[in-house]
Amino acid sequence: MIPIRRLTCALLTVVCVLGLAACGEKQESTGPAKPESVRVMLDFFPNADHAGLYAAQGTGAFRRAGLNVSMQTPSDPSAPLKLLAAGKVDLAISYEPELLLARDKGQKLVAVGALVQKPLTSIVSIGRRAVATPQQLAGKTVGTAGIPYQSAYLKAILAKAGVAPSTVKEVNVGFNLVPAMLSGKVDATLGAYWNYEAIQLAQQRKHPRVIRMETAGVPTYDELVIVARQDALDEKGGAKVRRFLRALAQGMKALKQNPDSGIAPLMRANPGLDRRLQEASVKATMPVFFPADTSKPFGYMDPAEWAAYGNWMAANRLVRTPPDAARALTNEFLPGEGV
Repeated sequence: MIPIRRLTCALLTVVCVLGLAACGEKQESTGPAKPESVRVMLDFFPNADHAGLYAAQGTGAFRRAGLNVSMQTPSDPSAPLKLLAAGKVDLAISYEPELLLARDKGQKLVAVGALVQKPLTSIVSIGRRAVATPQQLAGKTVGTAGIPYQSAYLKAILAKAGVAPSTVKEVNVGFNLVPAMLSGKVDATLGAYWNYEAIQLAQQRKHPRVIRMETAGVPTYDELVIVARQDALDEKGGAKVRRFLRALAQGMKALKQNPDSGIAPLMRANPGLDRRLQEASVKATMPVFFPADTSKPFGYMDPAEWAAYGNWMAANRLVRTPPDAARALTNEFLPGEGV
């Protein structure tokens, strides 16, 4: 980083003696002389949801913050928090419900910022048997990824819609959500993302119908969050996280102004991606990358929303006790916060 020089001399023509600090002032640095390594484990393969991270990397925001950020792809979506807890990575991208489940098992992990502010998980269906409303799920077969809270989502949605659970068949299709729909194995899936798989199906002219979680009976939550180890947020570690989040906010701003600032480096990181899909996905996701309350900084997490979702998880016996939102998240390290 370029040192900040405070020019307090009355005369700019004073020639300082070699070896003395200019005008007697101490030189300060906004970052370490040597870039610090930050290992980030993504939640899935690099895709449009991570475009802001790649924008921060591609525009040099991380480098200017004195950080050498490397992004890694997990072997499966359940791995990031385990690797983080084991100290194998410095930060992990995960999901609010997964973090609350991990904390319920005793892992001392905390969310330091939201990457996506709203649920992306949705009910998606295609073809003649597509469902436009939760009421139309009666008599249908719904595929899920076999995740317990997805089953709880389905039950909550059916309850709000007044549909008897006995009339709906739930099938675990793993992560083969789209193939299960295309093959006719299921009538709909709960787990596909409205900003990705649904757009992919639309581009394939499959005319998908989408029902979003937060409109159908599930409390809203932050789909993707940035997670750190609680014991790594000491003075030194916290400063590094703060610089990371500040640089990420700069990357998100660049992405908003010019989506290609994130899509181009994303495509270099994962050349097998369909660029047209990534462009459409970034455009669709842009509103939920940022807080609805524009007075809040990028990454802001609403403790009241977290508490409501945590209480819902407890009521549905997904966790043993209602999570303490005040301990599960912190906004302290976001730009302009906690200083």
